[in-house]
Amino acid sequence: MKKLEENDVKKYFEKAIGVAKKSTCKRSKCGAIIVQNEEIIGEGYNSPPLELENQRRCFNSKKDYDLKITDKTCCVHAEERAIFDALKNNPLKIKNSKLYFVRLDLNNKILFAGKPYCTICSKIALDVGIKEFILFHEEGIFSYETSEYNNLSFEYK
Repeated sequence: MKKLEENDVKKYFEKAIGVAKKSTCKRSKCGAIIVQNEEIIGEGYNSPPLELENQRRCFNSKKDYDLKITDKTCCVHAEERAIFDALKNNPLKIKNSKLYFVRLDLNNKILFAGKPYCTICSKIALDVGIKEFILFHEEGIFSYETSEYNNLSFEYK
């Protein structure tokens, strides 16, 4: 993990914020963009599959789900959608790219990212060759090598 200068990545977080505002999640709005050589090659936000209201489970208690259900959110994750978008539109550019992630509250204010915890997104990103995850923490903006991010996600308690 290394701390980045905000000025170096501010434009990417502004873009990720714009993408997060498209989210229809009722809990928090997430946005992700994937960048390769200064070009945005994928973007995504969290919302139920196909934006279908009958798939919305935003307020279901996670305790009601069986332990075998590993993702207890109703939404397709912003990172997943950004990866799908990059694979669909720029498959040859995804290797060694950077994924920027931001979470907003329902009033579109930035919520600082916590420790890496989503093994679903970390495994997918690692598998497709994304090099870095970049998160906005309270202490600043930090870059994680994707293998480190994946390991930290599995260690999360």
